[in-house]
Amino acid sequence: MYMKSKDIAIVGILLAIGAILRYFLAMLHTPLTPNMIIAFYCLAIILIQPKVYEALGIGIVAGLLSMLISSSMFPPANLVSEPLGALVCFGLYAVMKNKTKLAPTVTTFLTTLASGFTFAAIAIIFVSATILSNPNYHGNLMEFVAVFVPIVVITAVFNAVIVQILYLPSSRVLVRGQE
Repeated sequence: MYMKSKDIAIVGILLAIGAILRYFLAMLHTPLTPNMIIAFYCLAIILIQPKVYEALGIGIVAGLLSMLISSSMFPPANLVSEPLGALVCFGLYAVMKNKTKLAPTVTTFLTTLASGFTFAAIAIIFVSATILSNPNYHGNLMEFVAVFVPIVVITAVFNAVIVQILYLPSSRVLVRGQE
């Protein structure tokens, strides 16, 4: 059985919100832009609890969106980091959902770390020459890492808080819609 049209609409709306937020953050032209799409695909996966291949599909769409509106040094890395993040979210939430009320928070935090650090690793592999030639990093990959790690961690905390805040009212709306 495939996702219901209602579930597809929920995913689409949440991904659109994340994409709009990411677009506005990208307009700030910071060296590394926090990815709000992660928070909203996590919320979508947590709310609709799709099958694993559907979660992967959500991640692929999120990766395409992230790549298209990214101001990062290597946008194609999103095509790996977001599907991986969606699978991490799917797996973590499946394990944690009945164990703690903070499952959305912990799942989103760890998903953001997984996605963000995967993105960084891919970027370092493919554009290390660009990083080394960037005067902001003084020819040192560790300076890039020192800048990137706090951004990923801060984004993970922010995403986790956003999802936890939005989870309860969103889940209530979904339950009402099913009655």
